[in-house]
Amino acid sequence: MTTAVAPDDPRDLAYDGQVARRFAHFVGEWWRGETAGRAWFLSLALGALVVFNIGLNVAVNQWNRVFFDALERRDGSTLGLAVVAFAGLVVVIAGVGVLIVLTRETLQVRWREWLVDRLTGLWLDRQRYYRLNLAHMEPANPEYRIADESRLSTEPLVDFAIDLLNALLSFAAFIGILWTVGGALSVEFFGTSVTIPAYMTIAALLYGALMSGLTVWVGRPLVPGVAAKNEAEARFRFELTRLRENAESIALIRGEPDERGILARTYDRLVGRWLGVVRLHGRLTWITNASGALIPVVPLLLATPKYLSGDLSLGAVTQLAAAFFQVQVAFAWLVDRYKFVAMWYASARRVIALVEAAEELDESLRKAGGIARLEGGDARIALHHLTIADRAGRVLVRDANLVVAPGEKVLILGESGVGKSTLVRAVAGLWPWGSGRILAPEASRIAFVPPRPYLPLGSLRQALLYPALDLAVDDGAIARVLDACGLGPWSGRLDHVERWDQILSSGERQRLALARLILQKPAIAILDEAICALDDVSQAQLMRLLRSELTGTTLIAVAQRDSAGFVYDRRLRLKPGEAGATLIPEDEVGPVRIIA
Repeated sequence: MTTAVAPDDPRDLAYDGQVARRFAHFVGEWWRGETAGRAWFLSLALGALVVFNIGLNVAVNQWNRVFFDALERRDGSTLGLAVVAFAGLVVVIAGVGVLIVLTRETLQVRWREWLVDRLTGLWLDRQRYYRLNLAHMEPANPEYRIADESRLSTEPLVDFAIDLLNALLSFAAFIGILWTVGGALSVEFFGTSVTIPAYMTIAALLYGALMSGLTVWVGRPLVPGVAAKNEAEARFRFELTRLRENAESIALIRGEPDERGILARTYDRLVGRWLGVVRLHGRLTWITNASGALIPVVPLLLATPKYLSGDLSLGAVTQLAAAFFQVQVAFAWLVDRYKFVAMWYASARRVIALVEAAEELDESLRKAGGIARLEGGDARIALHHLTIADRAGRVLVRDANLVVAPGEKVLILGESGVGKSTLVRAVAGLWPWGSGRILAPEASRIAFVPPRPYLPLGSLRQALLYPALDLAVDDGAIARVLDACGLGPWSGRLDHVERWDQILSSGERQRLALARLILQKPAIAILDEAICALDDVSQAQLMRLLRSELTGTTLIAVAQRDSAGFVYDRRLRLKPGEAGATLIPEDEVGPVRIIA
């Protein structure tokens, strides 16, 4: 199992055959799981259509011989029949082409649909999207890997498979035509007659092998080149997104010149890698364009001696030229798709990096043992010899013991960086590293309020009810709660769809998060510096409101200082120490200032 590496790490750009094998095993589940019926139907239907299309190509090749032979004989009746037959062939070829397009694109869409569902589930299940970031194991831009790389890693594979099947069948069909129609060629060599059996077949094989070998040799650097370019694209897109998300902070400190410089350096690196790919494409074009110009001429030159001697008719020459062309197309399936193979590899590698990061996270948790979390039936929370560590094993909180009764309000104090947020994340089931036991209700009954509350896209009503969007609350009750939380002016815009995370200030977002608690009345509420953006008076008012509205809710709050201590039943403190912080009653460390 590989370890996730930085976006520009050279290890992440070099070709690795293990990536293709891992990717094939992962995405191959589409043909083995519950979707196997649909997957095999579309695959077999597409294969049958490709086979039928090859038969039509052979029929066209045979039509060429009939037509040109009739033209050479000036046989008008045969020419007329050939024209009618060709019209029928055109209709059938067009219909089969339409079916191939529909089947191919349906297969691509359904396969990507399945892959996106798998990747999304892998990322969200067991809170990996959060824990990967905590463990510093998350590959860069996981959302891009799910949204775009899922398409770029599946669509080319379908096209590539069609090309391969088409190439193999075309090779088998048209090499036979070259063998039977071309026959042998006799040439004089220093007064000696030399017969070359199946000379058109041998020429087609030698020409195809030469051009394919040259193309693979010249185009091989495209794989790491395209991978490097894609990584630079993702990096540039990430920096633009980060700038937009922090627009206010950057604007307030006039950071535009530095941001422009950062973006310019990143884009310069992207341009350099793009130009590298352009140069590689240029080299490859020398081979592909030269081959494209030679393919129609080479078989005519090879067939000319036998045509002049009368061994081949004009129709036979035309048939051989067309067959030679089809054999080269079959030979060149890798040549024509080489850059697409490089693009696919880059995307497949990024998808597998996300899969491997999730697997590595699970494996690290399994080996570490972790905190034992037991889910009970009531709202009681109990910590038994709870020790919390980081992923490297460094102890953050040592041997914490605590029982919080249903409905009790507890405040945990501590200086910045002592481990308060880590402790409550462990209680909420978000932090897995450490030892000991936590007894708590089901995670779905716990509401967690961080310093920067999450507001989903949508209306203000949805932001208030999230994640219980189907909760039945009338507008009057919502307006009353908003007014009590200091958000009364917004009650008239409940159904307005806006970017509320950008419209509301930090303090307003924290007020909205508390209004959300009052409306949803969870069994347990965990507040992590949830009102730190507000002044002391506002903090005291809101905490009194929570105390009166959430009488049955167990509430655990963490803060650096107590600005509304009288609303809590107990106060504890995390006291720092060399072996990790310890949790002790507040009475042991001095009195608490209470604001009336």
